[in-house]
Amino acid sequence: MSEAFGDGSGGLPCVLSEDVTAFMTDPTLPPWAMGPIVAAMVEIGETRGLVAASTAAEDWPECRLLPLGEDGALGIVEYVIAKDSVPPQVIVTRILLY
Repeated sequence: MSEAFGDGSGGLPCVLSEDVTAFMTDPTLPPWAMGPIVAAMVEIGETRGLVAASTAAEDWPECRLLPLGEDGALGIVEYVIAKDSVPPQVIVTRILLY
């Protein structure tokens, strides 16, 4: 469960883009990938997108990349922190598996 932040709120919902939804429901998605992807999404939501291992785009700091697996060996999750949207949320925009 999400812990409260200093402003009294918890994490942000982690929403999937249409492309990521299609990716996640594709029957050819390797079974080994599901656990790390879901774990990453939980961590993204609970930390409001500010996952310690993520990196921000220089020109668009709301857009972040999070390595999957140890040292990113499994792939990358790309997401956008939409804190000013109603309701605030984190949108997973792309998942790249290696």
